[in-house]
Order: sequence, then C-alpha cells, then structure tokens
Amino acid sequence: MLHPARSIVDEVEAAIKIGSPEKGLETVKRVTELFLLSAGSLNAEQIELFDDVLERLIKTIELRAIADVSARIALAEMSEQLAPIAQAPPTVIRRLAHHDEITVAGPVLSESPRLSPEDLVEIAQTKGEPHLLAISGRWWLQEVVTDALLARHYPSVSRRLVKNPGARVSANGFAVVVAQAESDPELAVETGIRVDLPPQLRHRLLRDATEAVRARLLSRAPAHIFEEIRSAIANVSAGVEREMSVARDFTSARRFVAQLKDSGKLTEAAVLAFAKARKYEETVAALAVLSKSTIEVIRSLMQSLRDDGILVPCKVAGLSWETTGAILECRYSTGSIGLHELAKAKAEYAKLAADNAHRLLRFWQVKSTSH
Repeated sequence: MLHPARSIVDEVEAAIKIGSPEKGLETVKRVTELFLLSAGSLNAEQIELFDDVLERLIKTIELRAIADVSARIALAEMSEQLAPIAQAPPTVIRRLAHHDEITVAGPVLSESPRLSPEDLVEIAQTKGEPHLLAISGRWWLQEVVTDALLARHYPSVSRRLVKNPGARVSANGFAVVVAQAESDPELAVETGIRVDLPPQLRHRLLRDATEAVRARLLSRAPAHIFEEIRSAIANVSAGVEREMSVARDFTSARRFVAQLKDSGKLTEAAVLAFAKARKYEETVAALAVLSKSTIEVIRSLMQSLRDDGILVPCKVAGLSWETTGAILECRYSTGSIGLHELAKAKAEYAKLAADNAHRLLRFWQVKSTSH
C-alpha cells in the first residue's frame, strides 16, 4: 500500500507546483478514493501520510480557489465520504469540521468519531447555529459538549438536543432548557419526558406549564416514567390550588399595618421581616400601603404563576432587590422560587423603569375596580 501512496505524494507535489485549482481538485478526489479503498487495512503511519497529503491539498485549494463553488462541492463530498470512517485522517477531519461552510463542516460534525469532546466544545463556542445544530444530532454527546452547546441559548439547538436520546445533559444544562421551555410548549413537552431530567427541574417545568402542555406530557410519557410525571403534575396542581384557594383573612394584617404606618414604623425593613418570615397577609397588606395600591390587586399578583407582575408594586414602593426577592419567595408556603428564576426576576427588576411601573399599577387598579 505504501508504494501507491508514495506515487500519490509525487502527484500532489506536481499539483501544488502547477498551482491549478482544477488539478488540485482532481488530485483530492483521487487521494480520497485511494484512502477509502484501503482505510480498513491502513496502519498509523499510512494514515498519517494520507493526513499530511490531504491537508496540503486542502490548504492549496482554499488559498487558490477560496470562492470557487466547485472547490466547496469537492470539500463537501470529501466530508461526507470521510465522516463515517473510524480511521479517517484526524487533522483533515478537524480542518473540515472548522470550515465556515456548513455543507463542508456538517457531515463530520454530525458523524465523525475522530472528533474529540474538546474539538466539539471549541466549535460549539466559536461557530454559528448551523454548526451547533450539526453537533447536536450526533449519536452520543458528553455533558461537557451539551453544556457548551446550551450555553449559546439557541432554541433550535435545545430542541434538537432534548430529542436526541444519546445526548447527556447536566443539571445546569437542563436548567437552561427549562428556562427556554417557559415560552416554548414543544420544548417543554420534549424536555418533560426526558428520563434524566432532575426531579426538581421537572417540578419547576410543570409548575410553569399550561394545562395543555401538562396533558401532552402525560400522553407522551414513556411507560416507565408515566407515574412519576403524573404524580409530579398532581403535586404541582395541588400546590398551586392550595396557594390560590386558601382562605385568607386580611383583617388583622390590615389593622396591624395601619398601626405601623401611623407610628412611622412601616419601613422597608418591616416588609422584609414579614416576607422572610413568610407572613403572607402582613406582606401583602404592607406592600399595598407602600405602593399606594389595594390588597386585592397585590394579592392577585402574588397568586400569579408568573414572577414579573409582583415586581411592579415593589418598584413603585422603591424596594431594594433583597426585599423584592424575599417577597417573591413569600408567595410559596414552602419551597423556593429557584435560583434561575430568581436571577431572571432580578434582571427584569433592574430593567423596570419606575414611571412604567407606576403606569402599569394604575392601570391594574382601574381594571380591578371595573369588575
């Protein structure tokens, strides 16, 4: 095998000296065909020889025919041919994988076993959505790779990854997906039926899901996790029902908060103390007074499954984020809002302008009195 390969080396040298793109493309095809014919019987030294020869040819083609359509077609064909070959020249595979043209990079990104997790992470961090989508379809992906892919926050990539049973996803990766699923019902369903979704994230996903999404989750749930999902939905629904329907008597809280106001003691510190102690009635009554709103409006915002509504009266009252975060936590008798949701709410609170908050709250107050 070595003798024919050496003759090809001579041909490569001639093609490079001639400098003709056409001759270079012809030689690339001949060398690739020769490699494919003998790939299974080549030793490491022979593979290295082909690696060097093909890489030199690719460099020559890219330098002299960088905008040539025929050159891109030839490289795309090479990529398709080499992608499934376990003994493919590694340097050439990496060069094709980094190519900006997805028709060239796609086949090896999707299939080549020659690409290491480190190679895939580098490409996930530097290339665009088409390249990330190609990687997301690989039959096996380690968590370090899916973390890098999900860190780019492309919804299309997230959808492809959760549908890929060979893609291992870390808890941090799933947290990114669950956050995206809040506005993507299809992603919510596909994520919810993943066997490896951590229970606390499944609970968070179901807590924020619509009834339609929950129904679809049950209809799609695999038999071995059907009961787990059904139970999680029941627990979430029961928890929401308890928070929504529990009888609340604000008489005492209203009177106590009024006394604090009259004595000049209704400060942010008092609201923070109420919220941290999860004194729901006192927190609602105090926020209503400080935002110059009503208990009815504040309670409806506290009961909402969305986190952003209650930010409005907090901004109107001029509360710090520490107090606002405690009020968000106070909406639940047990448990926590979750670190991701809390960070998202903090960012939204920082962006919320006070004048916009005043307008929104006035609108909600007028709307509540008109019913």
